[in-house]
Amino acid sequence: MVFTILIGISACHLLNDLIQATIPSLYPLFLRVFGLSLGQIGMITFTYQVTASLFQPFIGLVTDRKPMAYSLPLGMSFSLCGVVLMAFAPTYGWLLVAGSMVGLGSSVFHPESSRVARLASGGQNGLAQSLFQVGGSLGSALGPLLVLWLVLSASSARSGQHHIAWFSVAALVAIVMLFLIGRWYNAHLREDATGKKKIPEQHGTQLSRGTLTRAMVVLMTLVFSKYFYLASITSYYTFYLIARFHVTLRQSEMYLFVFLGAAALGTVAGGPISDRHGRRLVIWVSIVGVLPFTLALPYADLEWTAILSFIIGLVLSSAFTAILVYAQELVPRRVGMISGVFFGLAFGMAGLGAALLGKLADMTSLTLVYHVCSYLPALGLLAGLLPKIDDHLLPPEEAEAYQRFRWGFVATTNLRRRKILQDGLKCTNLRFVIFERAAVNGGRAAW
Repeated sequence: MVFTILIGISACHLLNDLIQATIPSLYPLFLRVFGLSLGQIGMITFTYQVTASLFQPFIGLVTDRKPMAYSLPLGMSFSLCGVVLMAFAPTYGWLLVAGSMVGLGSSVFHPESSRVARLASGGQNGLAQSLFQVGGSLGSALGPLLVLWLVLSASSARSGQHHIAWFSVAALVAIVMLFLIGRWYNAHLREDATGKKKIPEQHGTQLSRGTLTRAMVVLMTLVFSKYFYLASITSYYTFYLIARFHVTLRQSEMYLFVFLGAAALGTVAGGPISDRHGRRLVIWVSIVGVLPFTLALPYADLEWTAILSFIIGLVLSSAFTAILVYAQELVPRRVGMISGVFFGLAFGMAGLGAALLGKLADMTSLTLVYHVCSYLPALGLLAGLLPKIDDHLLPPEEAEAYQRFRWGFVATTNLRRRKILQDGLKCTNLRFVIFERAAVNGGRAAW
């Protein structure tokens, strides 16, 4: 595992998502400067999220065929232009253009950076994706605080808009870091091309096409459930708190920071837990597990709203890393395309959710929005339809040995099972490596 690259790409993810997180946090400011409705605010989210979602799968597919090491700093340059334009946008239409440029930058960043994280993982894909994802979650959490400090503290609304330009510093730092990471990535690609570095064979699953399609449909439905609900928090949570509990704008931003900070913690935990206990279990628990808390949230007072939102952010955010790595393991030769599809779907669902929920809030109330969204995690029950891919990840010659080992393992007592598990079986990234002494006598090792 190349920790220097993982930390670097995670830091760049932090800066990228910090820039994205400023956009929802700036909505109260845009409300004052441009006199927008909640529906128009939802369209800003829809514009930058859908721009990101539409391009990501295509960029991932192209870079699967021809990796582009220096596409990462190029993508961040689009985000830089979007930030500067947002700081000086004279009309609502220019805000939408600025948002689309930030979305375009993200569409380039996520597929290739996810591939870099996988290349640097050393086989610990869950841990590597968690380190990568936590950068994004931390950036999303820090965004509202920096907006509060740099923008909302300005003497006037228009002056606060100009202060958005300070976030261009984050984009410039990310461009420099991504250029350096691109040099490592380019050297890695040259080694692969010249044959100096042996490329490990990536074994796909032995699942049927129908089972694989069903698994992908279920995963996409779970991403819809997660990000449609998150759209109700990231886009409208501050307005909900102000309208229902009459808190100040600064207080509402702090409550949003609590939620986003919990999301960062959940992202850290999700990958290593899925490496240890399996992606399928983590996916199921992280989405269905928040259902009681989302159902209770619309009825809670301010103190319990903060507590429940922390729990929801912590548990729900552990899902995406497990979903992404699970999907990559289903189709290991299309890492870029799979990353693009699922990052793009995440952005698309968040954008679509923000737009539709904004329209619903304009027609009814934000309280009704949270009542409707509280049932979305129930879709997590579909995770029970996901196949258990542990056995299927083995190449055919290892699968037969594993079946022999498992037969001997199951036939022993509990005490012997623990001994066999400790001495004879090592589980890394859901790939079972069977030690030679554990495969003798049909899997019954002589300890």
